[in-house]
Amino acid sequence: QVQLVESGGGLVQAGGSLRRSCVASGSIFGINTMGWYREAPGKQRELVATITSGGRTNYVNSVKGRFTISRDNAKNTVYLQMNSLKPEDTAVYYCNADITSVAKPLVSYNYWGPGTQVTVSS
Repeated sequence: QVQLVESGGGLVQAGGSLRRSCVASGSIFGINTMGWYREAPGKQRELVATITSGGRTNYVNSVKGRFTISRDNAKNTVYLQMNSLKPEDTAVYYCNADITSVAKPLVSYNYWGPGTQVTVSS
């Protein structure tokens, strides 16, 4: 059973930093693209950052220069380093990953983490 376990959420003052981690576990054959999404009150869930298995990254414009996504393939882990945080970054942040299982190694399925609150105070 594939699962995504998140850590690193919390409360921080504007201008501060947080580091999120997400670990994939289970009968995993391989992990393709991994990413982070966020959902603020009254808003649609939006893509924050993605990273491919080869290390290619993509960011939403509002976090470019402040957030950095990275991954450790040996640990099945994706990270999101968030610097210079702003109150508008406040949201529930979700880990996401495209994963192939041992049972079906040629088919990629999409998985979501449970989501963790990040609150930035002014």
